[in-house]
Amino acid sequence: MSKSVNASVAVSAQQKNQIDCFGAWTLQGIHKQNLDRAFKKWDRRTEPSLILNAESITRMDSSGAWQLYQWKKQLAKKREVQLIGLNKEHTLLFGMIEQAAQQLKPLPQPINYNGLALLGKKAFEAWHELKSFLRFIGKTFTTAIQTLSHPKQLRGRAIISIIENTGLDALGIIALLSFMIGIVLTYQMGFQLKNFGATLFIIDLLGLAILREFAPLLTAIMIAGRSGSAFTAQLGMMKIKEEIDALNTMGVLPSQLLILPRIWGLLIALPLLTVWADIFGLLGGMAMTHNMLNISYTDFLQRFPKVVSLSSLIIGVGKAPVFALIIANTACLQGLRVSGSADSVGRQTTRSVVQAIFFIIVADALFSILFSKLNI
Repeated sequence: MSKSVNASVAVSAQQKNQIDCFGAWTLQGIHKQNLDRAFKKWDRRTEPSLILNAESITRMDSSGAWQLYQWKKQLAKKREVQLIGLNKEHTLLFGMIEQAAQQLKPLPQPINYNGLALLGKKAFEAWHELKSFLRFIGKTFTTAIQTLSHPKQLRGRAIISIIENTGLDALGIIALLSFMIGIVLTYQMGFQLKNFGATLFIIDLLGLAILREFAPLLTAIMIAGRSGSAFTAQLGMMKIKEEIDALNTMGVLPSQLLILPRIWGLLIALPLLTVWADIFGLLGGMAMTHNMLNISYTDFLQRFPKVVSLSSLIIGVGKAPVFALIIANTACLQGLRVSGSADSVGRQTTRSVVQAIFFIIVADALFSILFSKLNI
């Protein structure tokens, strides 16, 4: 038989419980689908014993020996299996594969959680994630205090670059978003107030809603999706290229060079962006009140400082640094967790944005509860 014949099996003409193996049992010669189909037919039969006759195997490498061992092991689960006919060289190779396979530890079987077990698993993972996040914030805060005690370690150019990327480059999209939100809020609230003849109170509601809630919250969410994802991707690619390991080798703290400039930059940029969003949100609301409710720009500007206090602006801007810390720390933490390949960058970037938005909303809810208790 030619050595180029592919691996195959057939029922022996002499014994019904014997399978004859033919051809080249090599990586190139094995067509796994054909062999699987043939062996599965035998696996469904009920013979108490089975003989694998390998004397017609012309060539065998480790791949073929492994395949033969796997099928012998599978067939032996239901019956007694005897392997015969291997020549001396193939017997040595098969013995090595069999010995190596027996030394392998079986992989742990994945546990299928359901019901309360699945809920507990998710809760444990969330708690572990929260602890990791708080631990990372603590380490970053410690490094920041040490850096402030040595001002020469501050990376001025890096901070300015972050302010430009996260703040200056985002002015257009933040202005457009805030302007549209002002229009939408005015339309929704004004439509209801118009039914009660209280259209003038739209100024009160619009000022409080935009200054205290919508401007800081939507600005933070926009920056989490825009700049937070960029932070994660940048650090992730540096992690894959082993640039962060190189910094550790040189004795340079990655937190000082890569993380703190992003935190300082976002701490400065986000409050300024919040004020920018306040301006355009009010402009959008002012334009809509003029067109929809016939409130002139002069009446709007005269009434606004009387009914909306400065504390509303301070409360809204005061939330921004907290949101900035959440975005920067979440993005940097997930960026440093990237490992393996570019697929990991995508996964961690998605996780970074989702977690940042989640924590922002939770923090905003806690602010609301606190201000309610304080009657602010």
